[in-house]
Parts: sequence; structure tokens; C-alpha cells
Amino acid sequence: MRKIVIAPDSFKETLSARQVADIIAAALAPHLPHTELHTVPVADGGEGTLDALLAATAGQYHYLDVRGPLGAPVRAAWGMLGDGETAVVEMAAASGIALVPREQRDPLRACSYGTGQLVRAALDHGARRLILAIGGSATNDGGAGMLAALGAQLLDAAGQPLPPGGAALAKLATLDLAGLDARLAQCRIDIACDVRNPLLGEHGASAVFGPQKGATPAMVAQLDAALAHYAAVLHAATGCDAANLPGSGAAGGMGAAALAVLGGRMQAGIELVLDAAGLAAAIQGADLVITGEGRLDGQSAFGKTPVGVATLAARYGVPTIAIGGALGDGVETLQQHHIRAVFACVDRISTLEAALGNAAANLSRVAGNVGALLALRGKP
Repeated sequence: MRKIVIAPDSFKETLSARQVADIIAAALAPHLPHTELHTVPVADGGEGTLDALLAATAGQYHYLDVRGPLGAPVRAAWGMLGDGETAVVEMAAASGIALVPREQRDPLRACSYGTGQLVRAALDHGARRLILAIGGSATNDGGAGMLAALGAQLLDAAGQPLPPGGAALAKLATLDLAGLDARLAQCRIDIACDVRNPLLGEHGASAVFGPQKGATPAMVAQLDAALAHYAAVLHAATGCDAANLPGSGAAGGMGAAALAVLGGRMQAGIELVLDAAGLAAAIQGADLVITGEGRLDGQSAFGKTPVGVATLAARYGVPTIAIGGALGDGVETLQQHHIRAVFACVDRISTLEAALGNAAANLSRVAGNVGALLALRGKP
């Protein structure tokens, strides 16, 4: 082989996309000493989007202390792309699920206020375009916290500010947007998103994503009812019936607020990142592409990095294989989406804690085995 392009996403809660790419390259190198290994870390709108976009455009990081998902302060990064006009705010950096220990996750209380603080910082810095990457959230508050940070008032029937969290939305009586930061109207907002779920119902924010954020079945029903009420108030305040718009249920309903109030437009996060990263140019002339993410399953076909990378590679006639931290139901369907083979890092019975703790070593082992297999090409 002359050239392999390594273009993975992050392994959520364990390894960044850059770390994954570097580990795979280091494991392949001893087996393929004469092969060019070209690393292109990518993302699909969730955790790692900021890193991928700044790396691709020679952008600059900025840091701000913000309110985390459960109120504790968090040091969060945002960035300006190399054009000096486009800011990137990654929801996971301020309101992400990885910021909350598993046993403390509570979507009834988790709030997106910190994300709004990052947006305001970007506006202060003169951003004329904002890429809002909304994957990886800990919240189910419909983006209400973000709106509050940007100057909106969310009041109950007594005219008092709502407490943070998704549960409180059931008591929302008034959404006053008069104080919303006026600079938002002069800023183009692209919502980088990897899902198309509506806000409500069995395919909505609470039912689909709530359980991974700590919601019990009873909490899912409570949160869905609260979001339904919120959607009605949002519609009355903006004239936009966002509840059924594709992607409105993303990030615990952040999609609804970004569409209805901020006037954002949905973009497939993977397409936005791949374009900025110049992956198409890197793939040309390659013999193989290796991609991956923390879990490969049937859902990977819906806007996730591995299938996005493989689809792009297929346009240039380059085959793709994928490495996942684990394999789930429906993974066999990925062969219908240009992924020729998949490999799992977890190859034995393991606790979740052990799998996460050994992620780097497991990935290195599997990538080394892939390298050894590729080295057999052309040999008897």
C-alpha cells in the first residue's frame, strides 16, 4: 500500500479524534513502513467538532469559565476559524454529558446556560458567522438555558424566572425575547447536527436521548410533556412551529431553540466538518481509508462520522474499514454504506468502566492487528 488515510471521530468519554487517529497510525506504522499514513481527525457535530474545524482552518482557541450542566463552573473552549469571522461553539464543551459523572446525570435539572455564554463570547469577539455544534449534550431543556444566557426571559405564571432544567419547562408561562442579544440577527448561524429527530414523541428528544442522560421511563414521560408545553409557548412567541422540524429534538431540544429563536439552519455536521477538513483532497490517491468511533451500530448510518467518511471515499473508489470501541445491533448494515469491514476494540467480556479505562490500549492492539493483516497483502 502506498497511502492510507486515517479519519476517525472521537471515542466518546475516552479519546479525542486526534488521539484515535494518532494511536491507529502508530500501531500501523511498524507493519507498513513504506506506506504514507495521513491522519485527518473529523467529527459529526458532536464532541470533537471544534478541534477538527480549528485544526483544518488554522483557527484559534478561546477559553471561558461558564456554568456547567448542573451549575458548577466549567472551563470551556470555543474557537475562531482561520477566516477571523466564523466562530465555533461546541455544546459538549459547556453543557456536555461527559462533564457529568454517570451517577450524577439528571436531565430534569441539567441546563444549557453555559452554551449560551459561549455564544455571547463569540459575539463579543466579532463573529459574523456561528457554527453551533450541538451533539453530546447532558441536557433536555429545549435550549432554554442558552436562551436565558443570551438575554431571553423565561417566566412562570407569577412572573418569576424559571429554575434551570427540563422539568421546569412545564411551568413556563411567558417567553420574552425583547432582551435577546440583538447581534444574533446579524450573525449567520449554522447548526451542525448529526440527527434528524423531532422534538416530541417516541422519536423525540426525551424518548430517544433521555435515557443515556439518566432519564428513567417516568422521567422521559415528564420531560416529553414539559417539552410539548415549551414548544407551544415557543410557537406563540416566535411564530415558528419547531416541534416537528427535522433536528428540533437534537441535543435535548436545543435544535428547536436554535431554529425557532436564533434563526439557525440545520447542516449535517459530518458534511460541514469533512468539507472544512479537506478530506476529499486527502483521499484522492489513497489505497484505503480507516475510520471509526466509540460505537458502531445500525445508527451509524444516520449522519455519523464513519458512514460519512466511507461515502466520501467511495466517490473516489477508495475502500473503507472501520474500528469501533464496541459493535452494536445492526452493525452488519454498514456494509450497505461503503464500509467493507468493521473491527471491535472490546474483544472479551468487560465492564463499561474497564472498557473505557483501557480504550487506548485496546485500540492500539486492534489497529496493530489490522496493520499486520494489511501487510500480508501480496504475500503468499
